[in-house]
Amino acid sequence: MKRREFIMLLGGTVAAWPLAARAQQPAMPVVGFVNAASAQGAAEQLAAFLKGLEENGYVEGRNVAIEYRWAESQFDRLPAMMADLVHRQVAVIAATTTPAALAAKAATTTIPIVFETGTDPIQLGLVTSLNRPGGNITGVTQFIVEVAPKRLELLHELVPTARTIGVLVNLAAPAVAQAQLRAIQSAANTLGLELQVLNASSAQDFDAAFANLSRLGAGGLVIAPIASSFVGWNS
Repeated sequence: MKRREFIMLLGGTVAAWPLAARAQQPAMPVVGFVNAASAQGAAEQLAAFLKGLEENGYVEGRNVAIEYRWAESQFDRLPAMMADLVHRQVAVIAATTTPAALAAKAATTTIPIVFETGTDPIQLGLVTSLNRPGGNITGVTQFIVEVAPKRLELLHELVPTARTIGVLVNLAAPAVAQAQLRAIQSAANTLGLELQVLNASSAQDFDAAFANLSRLGAGGLVIAPIASSFVGWNS
């Protein structure tokens, strides 16, 4: 099986990795598909994944098998999920959220990993560079963190009199949350704004977060991407 074809699973790549030929795979290769959210929340992403497979000649159940793992926003479940896929010796792991990508990298240095993230993969430690990621991992990034300051700037234009702004993050994914907060804090310093950080690590946290937003007297709210994973966005 040509593993490089799997690089197209997510619609593009940062780069291909140099890997020596591995032991012969079963007649029907097995792909591990891991997402930190739910099947419902990642329905569009999954549909695109399956379409990418089909465009490259792979149809689930016909000539490729897929082992699905959904963390349901409980990120502490991801290491065990990855360990199970490594034990099953899947041909490749598609880690389709940032927490899943970090767990996959920690779990194996031999099974090819294709990741999808909204954060700088170099800053996260997923790859050493964009053009030469190295090792067994490659993938795509939307650089969502890099546009996070723009969200704050747009909000400031809408409510220029507001001096205190709330930022909703998911602290259950600390590597991603901290990267987002650094980018937004830098923009806040430039604009002379005070940030109030609110946490939503589950859907049940939203009511308390919004209550705190009112109590703190914030004039607006910036929602970091991963804090929206409970309603469908799961980078």
